[in-house]
Amino acid sequence: MILLNPGPVNLSDRVRNALLRPDLCHREVEFSQLQNRIREQLLQVYGLGSERWAAVLLTGSGTAAMEAMISSLVPTDGKLLVIENGVYGERLSKIAKIHGIDYITLSHPWDAEIDIKALVKLLDENADITHLAVVHHETTTGRLNNLVELAPICQERRIKLLVDAVSSFGAEELNFADWGITACAATANKCLHGVPGVSFVILQRDALPPIDTIPRTLYLDLATYCQQQDRGGTPFTQSVQTFYALTEALQEMVEAGGWRVRHSHYNQLASLVRDGLASIGIKPLLPLGSSSVVLNAYYLPDGFSYEEFHDQLKARDYIIYSGQGNLAQSIFRVSTMGAITHADMERFVGVVKEIIR
Repeated sequence: MILLNPGPVNLSDRVRNALLRPDLCHREVEFSQLQNRIREQLLQVYGLGSERWAAVLLTGSGTAAMEAMISSLVPTDGKLLVIENGVYGERLSKIAKIHGIDYITLSHPWDAEIDIKALVKLLDENADITHLAVVHHETTTGRLNNLVELAPICQERRIKLLVDAVSSFGAEELNFADWGITACAATANKCLHGVPGVSFVILQRDALPPIDTIPRTLYLDLATYCQQQDRGGTPFTQSVQTFYALTEALQEMVEAGGWRVRHSHYNQLASLVRDGLASIGIKPLLPLGSSSVVLNAYYLPDGFSYEEFHDQLKARDYIIYSGQGNLAQSIFRVSTMGAITHADMERFVGVVKEIIR
């Protein structure tokens, strides 16, 4: 079965076999070595130094990393602005609300790009904003939000930028230094081609609150995790087998050429699909250049409900993904993540043509 949903992804045999490594106690030195290696590997994806930056590992989905980032890094006297143009931006707002964080939102239609003029106006009217949270790749529509435009706006105002990079880390550009990123949340089972169950936050060390600060959450407190992981420990039981898979996936990525090569591969697959579907009249939701290379959304072919289209593709070993909310009955989504080849996607386009005929 070829998974074209935005995670979990198809695994390589190499990563899948890593799950069969020996059982290991998370309090043993061997686990400490494994954890340290992954933390180093994650920083190396974008060339970050460990003196200024830390990768903090969590057992949980990408949402766990999002919640840990927001709840741990926005202080009680801080104020958060959340940019919403999809489900996952709105999820950041839900996290802030649940944790009692002082926040406001800049909301957009789900298919819209960020309104920079409206953002500047809102910030000028709210000079007490200390942090801004934004989704890099909004998989609701496949839009890649333009962090290049956000960066100078935040830097001029000394606003700390918190990025949900759950479905972009490892395949899209993340210029931590030039864009002034304070922290980003991501996960193993999307562009890194690991197994569900491990997520992480990469953060500037000086963004962490003092260790004696009373946290908003026990399990997701990044300061506690970072302190203990720096010492080779972990505050709670980690998912050992998924750690094995992640270190193997990261090594596989390095050997293949890093995130830029992965970006190029995804782009080739996405273009193949986009051109193939266009040839039979299936239109993309967003114009070329607005979507990430990771996922594109398309209008359903005429005469097909999502359920019918999905089930016919599943019978031919392809899993697509539905739209959400008010897009649920009009679009489908195709991801290019995972151990997927050109031949897989060429066959996919051929299968779609057969179904429509």
